[in-house]
Amino acid sequence: MNSLKKTNPTEPELVMALHERDPAVLKTIYAMYSGSLYGVISRIIIHAEVAEDVLQETFVKIWQSSAQYDANKGRLFTWMMNIARNLSIDKLRSKDFKNSSKNQDIENNVGYIDNHNKVTFNPDTLGVKQLVENLKPDLKAVLNLVYYNGYTHVETAEKLDLPLGTVKTRVRLAIIELRKNFN
Repeated sequence: MNSLKKTNPTEPELVMALHERDPAVLKTIYAMYSGSLYGVISRIIIHAEVAEDVLQETFVKIWQSSAQYDANKGRLFTWMMNIARNLSIDKLRSKDFKNSSKNQDIENNVGYIDNHNKVTFNPDTLGVKQLVENLKPDLKAVLNLVYYNGYTHVETAEKLDLPLGTVKTRVRLAIIELRKNFN
């Protein structure tokens, strides 16, 4: 189609090319509108990879349903934006997306949330550090390694030269002791 060889085709020219199923129009529309459509999608879906997939699905849907576009009902960009928004919402509501969000690694999410919200861990402001100091030395040693130094139970067992079961028992006993201060 000759009209798409122009640098900035008009909206009626784009619509005509879409209705005629001119493959060049998809490349032109992508170049003109992908940034704006991605902006709409990324406000709904925060995961970049998923947002990029939805952007691709948006252009596939635009191509497949181009015959349904009616210029009398609104502008082309508005129609495309509604497709992008609806696909984004559908993705958020999908069972696959919900399951993948539930199955993400907790350590990565905690770090992301803390960094995103500028959260810093300061047990002194809660008074927990003082409560831990009042525990028996064996319980205090285990809690310091596990909760304040970030050791796993296995690493704590190796560091203190204790059986793993003993470490787990001491963590549980320490938590029970600390709970007494909050009830």
